[in-house]
Amino acid sequence: MRHLICGLLLLASFGTSAEVYTYIDHDGNRVFTDQPTRGNAQRLNLAPPNAMPKMPAPLYAPAAPAEAPAPPLYQVLRILVPEPDATIRANDGELIVSISSDPNLLPGHFYRLYLDGVPVGKPSHSPVFPLHNLDRGTHQLSVEILDQRGQTLEQTPNQPFHMVRVSVADNPPSPAPLVATHP
Repeated sequence: MRHLICGLLLLASFGTSAEVYTYIDHDGNRVFTDQPTRGNAQRLNLAPPNAMPKMPAPLYAPAAPAEAPAPPLYQVLRILVPEPDATIRANDGELIVSISSDPNLLPGHFYRLYLDGVPVGKPSHSPVFPLHNLDRGTHQLSVEILDQRGQTLEQTPNQPFHMVRVSVADNPPSPAPLVATHP
């Protein structure tokens, strides 16, 4: 069996111009060879190889590869404070949002903060945005970097935070103590 596999591999490696001979050796094994030296070797007629014809040159010039998109100007843009899903306890509803970018804000670029999908104030060079009198509940923050024309260069996904404000409704007045009266 090993001789048969070797013979088939030998057949596969021959080109179209090679001649292949086969014979049975003294142990009864079939042998394939390119030498007709044995008296009982028979020439095999092989089918032409299954090869692809050479492709003609294209009639048109191939298109130039598309230019890769320019790498982003900013590698990092994130909201540092508050952290995602943070709970802020502030009875006055005050919060200072801090932003970070890498590299730092480039000349002619601005930060714009969004609270619940609405821009807060004007675009600014400062990475700090004070927020006042926020309602209690869950809010969404995001920030973007704008160029001189107001085009968005980078933007963060929405980041939730929770504002907790204590109110009188949260702590109902305790009932007046019962005072025993004597007759």
